[in-house]
Amino acid sequence: MPPRIFVAFLAAFYLFFPSSAAAHDIPNDVVVQAFVRPQRDRLHLLVRVPLKAMRDISFPERASGYVDLARVNVVLPGAATLWISDFIEIYENDIRLSKPQIVATRISLPSDRSFASYEDALAHITGPPLSNDTNVYWDQTMLDVLFEYPIQSEQSRFSIHPALARLGLRVVTALRFLPPSGEVRAFEFTGDPGLVRLDPRWLQAALRFVDLGFFHILDGTDHLLFLLCLVIPFRRLGALIPVVTAFTIAHSITLIASAYNLAPNFLWFPPLIETLIAISIVYMALENIVGGTSLQRRWMMAFGFGLVHGFGFSFALRQSLQFAGSHLLTSLLSFNVGVELGQLLVLILLIPALQLLFRYAVAERMGAIILSALVAHTGWHWTLDRGHVLAQFRFEWPDALLASALRWLIVILLLGAVLWFLKTIFQRWADRAQGIDWKAFAGKFRIGVSAIARSALSDGPREAGRDR
Repeated sequence: MPPRIFVAFLAAFYLFFPSSAAAHDIPNDVVVQAFVRPQRDRLHLLVRVPLKAMRDISFPERASGYVDLARVNVVLPGAATLWISDFIEIYENDIRLSKPQIVATRISLPSDRSFASYEDALAHITGPPLSNDTNVYWDQTMLDVLFEYPIQSEQSRFSIHPALARLGLRVVTALRFLPPSGEVRAFEFTGDPGLVRLDPRWLQAALRFVDLGFFHILDGTDHLLFLLCLVIPFRRLGALIPVVTAFTIAHSITLIASAYNLAPNFLWFPPLIETLIAISIVYMALENIVGGTSLQRRWMMAFGFGLVHGFGFSFALRQSLQFAGSHLLTSLLSFNVGVELGQLLVLILLIPALQLLFRYAVAERMGAIILSALVAHTGWHWTLDRGHVLAQFRFEWPDALLASALRWLIVILLLGAVLWFLKTIFQRWADRAQGIDWKAFAGKFRIGVSAIARSALSDGPREAGRDR
């Protein structure tokens, strides 16, 4: 029998016919480490996976129960194909690459730190294997694999779909992409993240973050309740434009500031913001119950609380910014666009629903009080729960905190100037809107259009005669 056929037969025997080790259970937590690096006409994918995630495969053992490192190398390529490469798709310019070639495999100890960098990992995988005298159990080792894909150019744009969630109950993948420019882009995701563009174009990043913003506002119950409180007293889209605009400008400011690391970086800050968001809901609901609020006061409150909600958006967006590539600002603005589209959809549905409710089911004032009371009740419970979490932190005043507070004091002063400017603009807009006689304006507009039409019709025959 030729040697290649014999090796293939032996690998199949170990893969599909258990000998000394039984099939094992699905591990709870699995951490996968990977590097992706295009070089000339080849793309290298280095992967490290715990061997315990390779289920239904019998790894050869010695009589003592330790893994037989002399014979296990025959099994490793088949295990790498069955559990890794078959569930990883790599695309070059949106064209899926063919199946990779397995260049090298080896068993490593959990204490090995070679995957700290691409160069160390590559040297480790292609280096000498562990000595067969090493005593280690199979479920206490790591499988390192070097895959190689043929590509057209290292300057192409690459994407990857690592569907490795089947390796365990909770799979965390830490992936680093090394483009020819020399920078390292780090990604970390749980489960199956779908298609990940390693170097997205600005339009691809924009579309992804518009989608994130749109569904984030629809999934955020606290933001929806705050929006409901804004809508209840003013159920006209025209009247809500300055309110929603003020809220949008405010949360955009703090969202962008947080993305550029201008927000306080303390453990107690996220619970503080979540508590303040709940308080904003309670306050707006109580203001609706008391009644008498004006449009000007409402958009000013929307601006103030929008600054707080912007920090809440930033916490939800923090993990997703890794998919922005080099288009951070574009992605942030696109996220805001998605949020506004979601808010617009909510307003389009809420306004008619409230109009119908107050017209046919309950009187307007009574309905506003009942709805606001329900929202205030929910917001109050959130305030207590989140306040309890916040109370578990100890507050200290280090120099870094004082410096951060000084920076934000300057920011607040600038925001006050912006608020004053917006107030002036909106006031002028409202004054002009009230001072315009829209019927007279419409009459003059029709007269002007008629005059232009008559002039065009009278000039037509003259131009025709001149041509003759």
